[in-house]
Amino acid sequence: MTGPSSSQPTPEGAAGAQAARAVWSRDFALFFVARAIARLGDTMLPVALAAGLLQHGYGAGAVGVSMAATAAAFAGLVVFGGVLADRFSTRKLMIGADLVRLGTQALAAGLFFSGHVVLWQVCAIGFVNGVAGAVFQPGVASTVPRLASDIQGANGAIRVAESAAQLAGPAVAGLLVGFASPGGVFAAHATTYGISALCLLLLRLPPLAPGSRVVTGRGTKAFRADLVEGWREFRSRQWLWGVIAVWCVYMIAVWGPTVPLVATQVVQEHGPRVYGLVNSALGAGTVVGGLLALRLRPRRMLRAGAIALVGFAAFPASVGAGLGVPAMATGAAVAGAGMSFWGVMWATSVQTQVPPDVLNRIHAYDVAGSLAMMPVGQALAGPAASAVGADHVLLVAGATSFAVCAALLLIPAVRGLVRVDAAAAGSNRAAVPEPSRAQKG
Repeated sequence: MTGPSSSQPTPEGAAGAQAARAVWSRDFALFFVARAIARLGDTMLPVALAAGLLQHGYGAGAVGVSMAATAAAFAGLVVFGGVLADRFSTRKLMIGADLVRLGTQALAAGLFFSGHVVLWQVCAIGFVNGVAGAVFQPGVASTVPRLASDIQGANGAIRVAESAAQLAGPAVAGLLVGFASPGGVFAAHATTYGISALCLLLLRLPPLAPGSRVVTGRGTKAFRADLVEGWREFRSRQWLWGVIAVWCVYMIAVWGPTVPLVATQVVQEHGPRVYGLVNSALGAGTVVGGLLALRLRPRRMLRAGAIALVGFAAFPASVGAGLGVPAMATGAAVAGAGMSFWGVMWATSVQTQVPPDVLNRIHAYDVAGSLAMMPVGQALAGPAASAVGADHVLLVAGATSFAVCAALLLIPAVRGLVRVDAAAAGSNRAAVPEPSRAQKG
């Protein structure tokens, strides 16, 4: 008997092609590009802020406060953005938010090009960016399930794209700062929002399923009712609010201080190009984490993600310990892989476990809770560094990373959450009676 001809797909090849069709389409490709380009600009911004503010006589505290202005506006208003996203066209809201940020970053570029840099103006621009981000972000959660049937595959692909952008963004920003000025980075950042808006303008979302968006009325009372309903749905899921509660500690003690202090430490000691290199290593690690998330399908996604998240400790710890550039880059890569894998597991869990009619609001509560304490951590980074030293703050951040991951695994609802398709398969197997011995033979 002859084997299958070379023109016939193998079962593995057919499965791969089917998986690709479950993710890729013209519209998903546009969304993919929009997210990658926007991420490219966002990863350039810390380099521009750190180098630009330090160049104009400001210190680590100013860098932290400028970042905190954006984070505070975003975290404080994203819940309202979730209600808007459940009521109106998410695509139009996202396009409008991108156009606003195109304008604000162009204004920031003008300030840095002119040399007239005032901290409150930089913070005001950051605050407007945070408001626009709060309008934009909730729609991302519901857009992915509408564009792809393989939600984890789609999240993994987007994570890889965003990670590749993170790999390139800081390096490009470092070159622009080194050979041009911080104003050039802000101009490039503004351009990325323009490209993102264009991709979203060309995007055509499939119609919503009947009853997936229920508007309870108009006016302040109805808006408040939608907020309350979203909170009720959020509170009813222990795995959801349990993760967010732990994440508040993570933002204050780990992520919040890590971003501005790593930027300031590396730029001051090694220059903006080395900081771009370290952040590119972080991006390379997140690419690896995204690729792993494309292939691995753990039954208990949050448990696997929490274990992977342990790797983030290597990033602040390597910088705080004063290790060399290769060690810092390696620590950043390990951290990126762990964070990226966790991110895909978390996003997929939220998008598959939550009903579509409240998904935008739940995602908004998720984002708000996750980031609520980040501006606190960023704002406290400067005073803490002045009091005990930036290196000690970063070492504490690395140690706290281990405690956070342990806390996640200690919550039964988090470590025991079963992925939706695995749970459905188990239910189907339970529903099918075991064949009798006579039927078997």
